[in-house]
Amino acid sequence: MGRALCAGSAAALLAGGAWAHGVGGGDAAFVTAAQGPQIVPFLYLGAKHMVTGYDHLLFLLGVIFFLRDLRHVALYVTMFSLGHSLTLLAGVLGRISVDPFLVDAVIGLSVVYKAFDNLGGFKTVFGVQPNPKAAVLGFGLVHGFGLATKLQQLNLSKDGLLANLVSFNLGVEVGQLIALSAMLALVIAWRRQPGFGRQALAANVLIMAAGFLLMQQQLAGYFMQGKGLA
Repeated sequence: MGRALCAGSAAALLAGGAWAHGVGGGDAAFVTAAQGPQIVPFLYLGAKHMVTGYDHLLFLLGVIFFLRDLRHVALYVTMFSLGHSLTLLAGVLGRISVDPFLVDAVIGLSVVYKAFDNLGGFKTVFGVQPNPKAAVLGFGLVHGFGLATKLQQLNLSKDGLLANLVSFNLGVEVGQLIALSAMLALVIAWRRQPGFGRQALAANVLIMAAGFLLMQQQLAGYFMQGKGLA
């Protein structure tokens, strides 16, 4: 179980091109052409976006990695959901423009942060322990802007915009619940295996490396776009 999850983290690390997960292809064409409320399609698109969003999922994996009480899992996931729901809606409806490369770089930083926290890095290196709830809420706000930038690039129609945004956000929550349930089941089963402590260390190192890779890709994209190369 531990080796399988470590291998999955390594696969995510190598799948760098998939990390800039936008709404593309036929989905993008549909969203751009959509007029009026399209509740079911936007629910589906929101769920699909979250389930294929490796950066969001790796951050969530880091958040639940050592949580054993389901009440704590629910609390942290609720705070993350509240954060990204607020900025998703505010970003699109309020037309708050944020560079998508920089937002995704900070999302990569959130993955690094949580893995570093799981490894006890803050206490060991800095002698302090940041408030984990505040960190999850704060990074949730950033992840919401990441979602918003993907929709802003598609020039959504104002006709039915609020209904479609709410539907998309609900779909994100559904996708998050599906992915979270699978990850939580795997982690709970993994904890029962011998050698979990050693394997958990390796897994969080891989998660942190994946976060650094995402940051590097997005920062490279940010600087390249200024030269007309992105």
